[in-house]
Amino acid sequence: MPTFHHFDGFRIEVRSRDHSPPHFHMIGPDFHALVDIRSLQVIRGTYNRKALAEVVAWAAGQTEALMIEWRRLNERG
Repeated sequence: MPTFHHFDGFRIEVRSRDHSPPHFHMIGPDFHALVDIRSLQVIRGTYNRKALAEVVAWAAGQTEALMIEWRRLNERG
């Protein structure tokens, strides 16, 4: 899967043919969580609280780019 962003020890992926609501995957060595792009709330999965705080702070300034990528990969036309 294409990595949208790398952090120290984990990454963010936006996947094609994924389900709604629009979300991204936060993947680390011992966690994998789905985070809603609009609300920045965890939909499901496990996560490290420190990593989640870092992701939410980063994603708050990236919601438009994340939505554009999610739509590009997932909207059927």
